[in-house]
Amino acid sequence: GLYPGHVPTSPLQKALLAVGSGVAALLDPYRHVLGETTGQLALRSLREQMKRDPEGQSILHVPLCDCAVSCLSRERPRIRLSTLDMSALGALPNGTLGREYLRFLQTNRVTPDSRLAVRFVDDEELAYVMQRYREVHDLLHTLLHMPTNMLGEVVVKWFEAAQTGLPMCMLGAALGPLRLSPRRLQPLVSTLVPWALRSGCNARCVLSVYYEQRWGQNLEELREELGIEPPPALRHRRGDPLQH
Repeated sequence: GLYPGHVPTSPLQKALLAVGSGVAALLDPYRHVLGETTGQLALRSLREQMKRDPEGQSILHVPLCDCAVSCLSRERPRIRLSTLDMSALGALPNGTLGREYLRFLQTNRVTPDSRLAVRFVDDEELAYVMQRYREVHDLLHTLLHMPTNMLGEVVVKWFEAAQTGLPMCMLGAALGPLRLSPRRLQPLVSTLVPWALRSGCNARCVLSVYYEQRWGQNLEELREELGIEPPPALRHRRGDPLQH
């Protein structure tokens, strides 16, 4: 394979995987394989955005000099339990990216290791872009101040759809609301989706942020730097529909 875990597939096999994943996505809009089999154009666009950004270049390790061999020999960053210093994150002040990310993981009882490895993307660099997208997903929850319930996941998917153009995100954004109650649909349609779309369209590419070097940065300052509007749940804490 082109990278560890890579499963080579023919165009016909990719089409069958896409169809099967599309049917399964009617029940699970966040199906992983669908993103790998239908996201080639979006992944290429994301890679180009990362290459045009100095911080994104450092993540991809695109050489900025003639020392191509030494630059490319470095391992690309991964967000895994094995690469995170939980004690250090817990020692950071409240309101920093690292402390709030750890709080998100603990409150929602999730782990970065739950993200599946990419297998069906037939390009090593694009496979990494897809893996990076998966591994920053929980950081987007933190940046957007969204919980892991269905409403929070749908809002994050609308943001990701605007940011990435991945068909999987668009499908999840479109189908996810079908699983919400009328009481949750009202704030989604009136407030949360417009905010997520504005922020997703206007924000800098979130895959080009070297989060591992920004754990100590104030979360509100990072949102402002990236062009993400303050989350509605932060602007209107009373009667917050996300927590009900």
